[in-house]
Amino acid sequence: MACTAPTKGKLVMGKDKKDTQTVADRILAANVDVLGVQEVEDIDTLKWFNREYLHGLYSHVVLVEGNDTRLIDVGLLSKLPVGAIVSWKEAPDPQIPSERIFSRDLLQVEILDAARKRLFWVFVNHLKSHFVVPPETEQAANERRARQATAVAAIVKQQTRPDTRYIIVGDMNDPPDSSWLDSLVNTSGLGLVNGIDKPTEIPAPPAGKFPTDTAWTDRYKPSGTPAQYRLFDQVWLSPALAPAWKSAWIGRRKNLTGDGTDHDPAWVELSI
Repeated sequence: MACTAPTKGKLVMGKDKKDTQTVADRILAANVDVLGVQEVEDIDTLKWFNREYLHGLYSHVVLVEGNDTRLIDVGLLSKLPVGAIVSWKEAPDPQIPSERIFSRDLLQVEILDAARKRLFWVFVNHLKSHFVVPPETEQAANERRARQATAVAAIVKQQTRPDTRYIIVGDMNDPPDSSWLDSLVNTSGLGLVNGIDKPTEIPAPPAGKFPTDTAWTDRYKPSGTPAQYRLFDQVWLSPALAPAWKSAWIGRRKNLTGDGTDHDPAWVELSI
């Protein structure tokens, strides 16, 4: 049995202990075997967090310093043995070859069983956010996110075969039906299966407090308009791995503004 979940929260050593403990409590409650993480300062911070707040739950800690100057790297924690580790942070932007396509990284990690045979690959992402600093525009940010989605699809195609078992996880910064993710989700030819289609919420939220659609991990409340609830944190299964899917889950927040992080962790349970 193996699980994977993206979770997001600015993990910086020395950050507010209450927030850090809250993030840890939510991870411990999920208790997944393989955990993809975003917005981590560096590998020493991730090791410290695993040791001090997760009680050494994960035997394997993976992080390669990415491209973001704000120190928001992607990483992976695993109870299962880890094999090959590949960073795609140097992949060029097809539109601007002198620049890197990924704002952070696309981290590729091989997950093994006890006999060190491959169970599956995990590709951990954190695509371009909606936050922009002029002169950058929202349109430019969206277009870059779309190019990143295209790059993820191309790399996965390059690294896998039709019978390869793999999982693509991360904060995609758009819902699955967004046109900006179309080149990964719909037109890549990968045949990806949405692992977080009809998730179970734990704990179940109070009636009337949250949307009846359970498939959301991000809440955004623009001034003067209703809140938007979107599935930004996604788990995509390869066709070869999809038959192992058993269930999907979202660790629901207690507060509308978030508990330690403004994203709720989402994960799947697989029978392998």
